[in-house]
Amino acid sequence: MKSGNAGVTIAQRPVVVIVGRPNVGKSTLFNRLVGKRQAIVADIPGTTRDRLYADTMIDLRPITLVDTGGLDPQSSGGIASLVRRQVEIAIAEADIIMMVVDVSQPLTAIDYQIAQLVRATGKPVVLVANKADNERRLEAAPQLYELGLGDPIPISAYHNLGIDQLLSALAALIPESTPQRAKETELALAIVGRPNVGKSMLLNAILGHERATVSELPGTTRDALDTPFDYKGHRLLLIDTAGIRRRGRIAPGLEKYSVERARRAISRCDVALLVTDAQEGITAQDAHIAGYAIEEYKGLIFVVNKWDLMPDTKEAREQLIAQITARLSFVSWAPIAFVSAKTGFNVEGLMDLALEVGETRELRVPTHRLNIAIRQAMAHHLPPVKGGRQFKVYYVTQVGIRPPTFVFFCNDPDLLHFSYRRYLENTIRREFGFEGTAVKLIFRGRGE
Repeated sequence: MKSGNAGVTIAQRPVVVIVGRPNVGKSTLFNRLVGKRQAIVADIPGTTRDRLYADTMIDLRPITLVDTGGLDPQSSGGIASLVRRQVEIAIAEADIIMMVVDVSQPLTAIDYQIAQLVRATGKPVVLVANKADNERRLEAAPQLYELGLGDPIPISAYHNLGIDQLLSALAALIPESTPQRAKETELALAIVGRPNVGKSMLLNAILGHERATVSELPGTTRDALDTPFDYKGHRLLLIDTAGIRRRGRIAPGLEKYSVERARRAISRCDVALLVTDAQEGITAQDAHIAGYAIEEYKGLIFVVNKWDLMPDTKEAREQLIAQITARLSFVSWAPIAFVSAKTGFNVEGLMDLALEVGETRELRVPTHRLNIAIRQAMAHHLPPVKGGRQFKVYYVTQVGIRPPTFVFFCNDPDLLHFSYRRYLENTIRREFGFEGTAVKLIFRGRGE
């Protein structure tokens, strides 16, 4: 399935979509089939809002599994209508549909309406009778024949009952001639930032279609959403995340878990796209988020979104660049991209920049050139003396990439002042580049 952007292709695997009314256990089943807790699960209807994608295997056949929000066909307005729109898109993308029903409760009008919607697609459907964890509930499963979707498969996603039977039913519907194995992901990009700065809209703009729920309400995105795709011949993974707020303003429960999910998204990406609002400028929270990326030694790009609301002049750009540089001097190496997710302005330029940062994270510096540069820098600016002793470097070598990692063999790491450490890092950047990515410096004393 190709998107509207040239050079972008969504992963080609059979797509299995999970649908059903709210709180029937779709996310629990999704997590069970994926084999890890990827979707947020809570006994609160409407916890899942966006489509969650995960690549997994069924009977040694690769598929893309999609979790959706609880569907109410009669919903109108607000978040409910946005969820319905997301489910409709997921059903349109699906090759196989799993409709989940809560067998512990009588069928509802919503169940019948969803069944009618699913039947109208003409696509293969597996009817899942969830929460069938005792004899009484198993005996209630036959009522599901009224939905006209064939034999129901009784399971308990929570207790791992009936899952083998469900997997067998799914495997029978997956074509034997599956696509070739997808290429390894070259670059993982995490879209991060404060609530309501346009992260989900940016994701949709990059992919060229409506992949994530977009709303004026802050906090619409709760889960971290993974979307594998191809861009100009490169295999990428795009991670959308919930907005990160200051700790004191994080509500307990779902929002707190979403913030932790966003931080974990930063930890597993290669490059973090830190989205900011052009009208609001740089805030203290933006600095905190940048700090998370640095702690994890990631690539970082400042994405100034909503640029369509600003005068696109040299003066306006220079003013904002100066503000970012002043407030975030500790990440002066991070490039800045001015975009409008709403209009699509410079979104392709942002993606090209992300690829460049990804390539930078793989740079290797010849050892002899590295040592010459460090010796000259230390001769030009001697380390400070501490307790009558002076920090000395005997040898430097690069030991890794993604992130670029350098080991300094020295007399005593405790003699190194943080300002001189930054001086050595800036020397490496000045001589060899590494714009857009954090670099890791390791100092080892004698005998280490």
